[in-house]
Amino acid sequence: MIVHIANPIYDSVFKYLMEDERIAKTILSALLKKDVVGISARPHEYANETRDKISMFRIDFAATVREPDGNKHLILVELQKTWLETETLRFRQYLGAQYSNKRNIDKDSHAGYAIPMVTIYLLGHRVGEIEEPVVYVNHNSYDYDGNVITKGVPDPFIDSLVHDSIIVQIPLLHGQVNNRLERVLSVFDQTKADADDPHILSLDERNYAGDESMEYIVHRLTQAAADSDMRQDMNVEDEYYSAIENRDTAIMNRDKTIKEQEKQLKANAKQLSENAKQLSENAKRLSEKDTQIRSLVLALKEKGMSLSQISSIVGLDEEKLKSIIG
Repeated sequence: MIVHIANPIYDSVFKYLMEDERIAKTILSALLKKDVVGISARPHEYANETRDKISMFRIDFAATVREPDGNKHLILVELQKTWLETETLRFRQYLGAQYSNKRNIDKDSHAGYAIPMVTIYLLGHRVGEIEEPVVYVNHNSYDYDGNVITKGVPDPFIDSLVHDSIIVQIPLLHGQVNNRLERVLSVFDQTKADADDPHILSLDERNYAGDESMEYIVHRLTQAAADSDMRQDMNVEDEYYSAIENRDTAIMNRDKTIKEQEKQLKANAKQLSENAKQLSENAKRLSEKDTQIRSLVLALKEKGMSLSQISSIVGLDEEKLKSIIG
């Protein structure tokens, strides 16, 4: 049976989805490939930045993770979602705020070590030529010869200064479900968007039969699709992004025109420079020609020839000859 769910690429829907603790644990467990047994949103956790060129939705979590050996530990998860391509500086600014935040220091650490952090980026655009829909960027420690150091790591000092990242390229989610993560992310697959209404994704609920966690996610998104306030929020986001795209298109066209004008001005300046050079060369040749004529006229005068005779020889009138010889 086909069900219609609200499109979670919209900030309002995504926030509604992640406000549910059970769903947040399901999604983070799949992304982290770990068992997230506890989760709490950090103060001011939902940050919808709609300034200038982009919208970036950010949620900060403190997650308790259970490792395969049964040990539990706390990590920070900074999840950022953006529709549009943006400069990495914005992401780095948020990271800088996290690194400098005293709340992120482990209170049980006498040495003042930071709580390990993982950043997750849900991108509505592709990253370069990378074909994988989900990219894991994990750090290792190496010796001088490039050998991976295993003894003594992970180390709280190192983990305080570096972090791992997970990058999800939403446009590359094309319905393949080969593992748990792809199943969870399938609710973001934009190829399932309704042709007439991008607010809605159409899913075959039979693909999730027997998976209680996924059935729960689909049910919540189905509720969101039926919520009139949620639909209005999505309309507002559409209008906002449409205004951004129109403005950015106008800026791009303006910049293109300016570049073309600059190119033409440079071409004109080059032509003027070449013309000036040609005029200078012509003037130089004329000056050299006048010098030669003057020398010839003076030589002929020394032989006793009159200006009239010289004029007939060189083809210049007498007044011109007088100006040349001074």
